[in-house]
Amino acid sequence: MRALRALAAGLALGLAAAGAAEIAPGERRSGYDDMGPQTRAMQDDDSANPGMFWVLDGQALWSRKEGAAQKSCADCHGGAEAGMKGVSARHPAIDAARAKPVDIEERINICRAGRQQAAPLARESKELLALTAYIARQSRGQPVSIALDAQTRSFIAQGAAIWNRRQGQLNLSCANCHDDNWGRKLAGAGVPQAHPTGYPVYRLEWQTLGSLQRRLRNCMTGMRAEAYEYGSEEFAALELYLMARAQGMAMDAPGVRP
Repeated sequence: MRALRALAAGLALGLAAAGAAEIAPGERRSGYDDMGPQTRAMQDDDSANPGMFWVLDGQALWSRKEGAAQKSCADCHGGAEAGMKGVSARHPAIDAARAKPVDIEERINICRAGRQQAAPLARESKELLALTAYIARQSRGQPVSIALDAQTRSFIAQGAAIWNRRQGQLNLSCANCHDDNWGRKLAGAGVPQAHPTGYPVYRLEWQTLGSLQRRLRNCMTGMRAEAYEYGSEEFAALELYLMARAQGMAMDAPGVRP
């Protein structure tokens, strides 16, 4: 109980520093909580969850030697079941050399360049989604545990500012939908709170797996706003803020969403 109170206090401190309102902890719901029973059953059964095809591909890629160094991920990190447990729940995280937050996708490409001497994988490519899904799968059930400290505070604030800023021809902010109107309907679809616990997710609308940044770009396009580029510093800050909002919630990747 003491640990939970400390976690809640740390989250409140971090979000207060960002100047953002938070959904009350007792009211937080993941996208999984809002799904119908059939979609939940699809996610819960690994033999029916389409995202597991990417997980299996990622498992093969984990052990494949790549680049001029002819190293695999496993050569450095060992088995992902132990070495990657909880890693997705802690990202985006500050990269010391770059002094900025990086997400799992960027972390993979940093390792490819520095350790494997291999070319970076393109955002939303089959290979990068597969490795991301495989790593994220190792954090299923783990609580989101983003660092809330002096290093992350300014980036969380940057992400909060993006979240709350009205933009696009519709003059809407992310908060207008996901903070002010969650649980309601928009064009017949339920409005979630936008906690990113299941990414990468298989969206039935897409009929494929996609990253959180793909979903964010979709939302920005829906607001008729100019979307940030994949891998941008703005998206890293926004991802970090969203994960901070979800602090303590259980990871459930690869998720299935409508």
